[in-house]
Amino acid sequence: MSNSNRIHRDIIVIGASAGATPVLTRLAALLPSDFPPVLLVRHIGSHQSVLPELLSGAGRMRVRHAVAGDAIEPGTLLIAPPDQHMLVADGVIRLTRGAKENLARPAIDPLFRSAAACFGPRVIGVVLSGRLDDGTAGLQAIKACGGLAIVQDPADALEPSMPRSALRHVAVDWTTPGEQLAATLQRAIGEPTRSAPAVPAAVRHENDLSMDTGNDMSGLDAIGRPSKVSCPACGGVLWHIDDSAPPRYRCHTGHAYTLDALDQTQARHTDDELWRALRALHERQRVIDMLVDLHGEASREGALRIAEQSRVATAILHLRALMDAGVP
Repeated sequence: MSNSNRIHRDIIVIGASAGATPVLTRLAALLPSDFPPVLLVRHIGSHQSVLPELLSGAGRMRVRHAVAGDAIEPGTLLIAPPDQHMLVADGVIRLTRGAKENLARPAIDPLFRSAAACFGPRVIGVVLSGRLDDGTAGLQAIKACGGLAIVQDPADALEPSMPRSALRHVAVDWTTPGEQLAATLQRAIGEPTRSAPAVPAAVRHENDLSMDTGNDMSGLDAIGRPSKVSCPACGGVLWHIDDSAPPRYRCHTGHAYTLDALDQTQARHTDDELWRALRALHERQRVIDMLVDLHGEASREGALRIAEQSRVATAILHLRALMDAGVP
């Protein structure tokens, strides 16, 4: 490929979560002021973040929270703001408050997918320390569109789950300790590229769902099939995404889960429901006690209430045993 036709790898997207701040601080300190643009999602939820100030003080790039419509320019590190997904559309930043993906907003997968769909082989995706497996599906999309994948060495990560998942399910180009990430990125931006492949239909359709332009039944039918599981967040049917590894699910309102994220969410919801049931049973027992006092133990009503009281007490003991055993 001639230099004039060469596709430059000049868009860096990074997904980070628990344990990644030291790596990000070191990276910011080592990148030059004219480095290609970096787009960063760190799981922060709705909490205020001082990460822009921290990274800006550490290095030479311009660092700030992204604003809708921002141009993606060299020398700039844009961070997803709290409680908003950061996406790329038509070459600029788009922010949405769409449904959470992988229990997070901002989430990593939506950024990675949108960057892959927009920029193809120009994209270099990086997954750093974090829990569960956000970023794996997004890294798969980057690779499917001709981009490169870099993953922090799990042995070097404070929280190795995200890097391990990426290594298990993605054909990663580099695995690197955090302290060598800047050097690895410098090498990656010089890697030769092939001609841009067509964006796979599955990537395009799922990107539309994250953009909230395809959250209807037909959009979901294009990438998966209805499952027998409901969405823990909204109660709608979850579609199982075809050929997804790890298995992934989406509902028509936009919530998205990997199987591990779905398991964690169901466990939390089940625990909450058990406590609500226990509270209701305790209240039921108090009402029965009052009725027994009112009717007297010798009356037929009193005898029935005492029998029900016994059943409620047994149910309470059973629920407590489940909780003590850690059954979610």
